[in-house]
Amino acid sequence: MTQATLTSRAALRKSLRQARKRLSPACQTTASKAITHHLSTYFSNAFNTPTLNVAAYLANDGEVDVLHFIQHSHKFCDIEFALPVLHPICKGHLLFLHFTKSTPLVTNQYGIKEPELACHNVIPVRQLDALLMPLVGFDKSGNRLGMGGGYYDRTLAFTKGQTVKPKLIGIAHDIQQVSSLPIAPWDVPLDAIVTPTGILYQSA
Repeated sequence: MTQATLTSRAALRKSLRQARKRLSPACQTTASKAITHHLSTYFSNAFNTPTLNVAAYLANDGEVDVLHFIQHSHKFCDIEFALPVLHPICKGHLLFLHFTKSTPLVTNQYGIKEPELACHNVIPVRQLDALLMPLVGFDKSGNRLGMGGGYYDRTLAFTKGQTVKPKLIGIAHDIQQVSSLPIAPWDVPLDAIVTPTGILYQSA
């Protein structure tokens, strides 16, 4: 990847982060509820298993809040949720820990809440049925621009070219869509993208 492309990605990331942080609390609440509706449709159609393991996230930096979905998912599906935790040994990677409303949370080095590390609560990433992934930008081809740390891309690199893998579902505001993203070799493409408008992308 050229320096010009890296610079382009950084500039786009900055612009899109600023745009989503300008959204009002009322807009964020409306977005969260709309995404719950669209995710319920997606999960009802995409899975036949009675119980699912799904990784979610705790919103930060203007991201769409998926707590509303977590709290209401029992109405249409039996889901065991997990949250990402910075891997204490494999730097730049994520672990996923079981999460309920009573799970103790700590603040990581980025100021983001995550479950307190406990080995017995780890859900191996290959055992997840789906991941709800925050993003900074996306395009109509299912490409994702993240915050720039590469945590999800490293953790999910094993999914490239695989047919049996977790569904990777990007969650975003509509204003985060761009016509085309400059792609890096390490980028992991998404299986679906859900915004308040609906399911904007699904892989074949």
